Amino acid sequence: MGGKETRLNKYLAECGICSRRDADKLIEQGVVSVDGEPARMGMKVTGQEEICVRGKKVSGRDRKVVLAYYKPVGVVCTERDTHAERTIADEIKYPVHVTYAGRLDKDSEGLLLLTNDGWLNNAMMRGANGHEKEYIVKVSEEWTQDALEQMRQGVWIEELQRTTMPCEIVQTGPKTIRMVLKQGVNRQIRRMCQTQGYEVVSLKRTRVINITLDGLRPGEYRELTQEELQELYRHCGMKYDEKSKI
Repeated sequence: MGGKETRLNKYLAECGICSRRDADKLIEQGVVSVDGEPARMGMKVTGQEEICVRGKKVSGRDRKVVLAYYKPVGVVCTERDTHAERTIADEIKYPVHVTYAGRLDKDSEGLLLLTNDGWLNNAMMRGANGHEKEYIVKVSEEWTQDALEQMRQGVWIEELQRTTMPCEIVQTGPKTIRMVLKQGVNRQIRRMCQTQGYEVVSLKRTRVINITLDGLRPGEYRELTQEELQELYRHCGMKYDEKSKI
């Protein structure tokens, strides 16, 4: 990690140990040490020191973190938007700054992955990698088999001047389908449905690569398990090492 100094309470918060206020309390209680010496209120650190809380070494704030978040309808995928009523930054109060990989529009819901690993973020976003994303889509009218087959093969989207890649579509109800895409263009599913004369009523993303929405309710998030992280990194052509610097 670099040599830039940070106040110890902020550093502990960025490591996910506790809030800054609680970090101050721990320092006052004498349970925080820096290089074997009791920490002092207001002191600054670079992160190159051995920092311990109650004798346990603190993992660096550059620890790779990936969150699975169930974005509800109405939350906007943006970090700064003065016109948005609810943003990702407002909804997720996590001590380490994380960025979403792959947007969901305001009217859509479902799985978002957020990470502080820029290399992983780029790998997940790169369309050429062909990573799978799975969706449940409900439209206003009953599907025809002809419309579904055309979407499976790929449709021309006038606004984007491109044809979508072939995709997997399984009909699960008269107006509902499950779609698996390997590309991600702006409002792709809504635009694909529009080419066939359908309006999307609801859209939920249920899976990104190997991570699913299972166990999460709207607005909830969780850290991925070690096993999930290792598989996710492998799918992205990378090796997961939680001690590596980003």
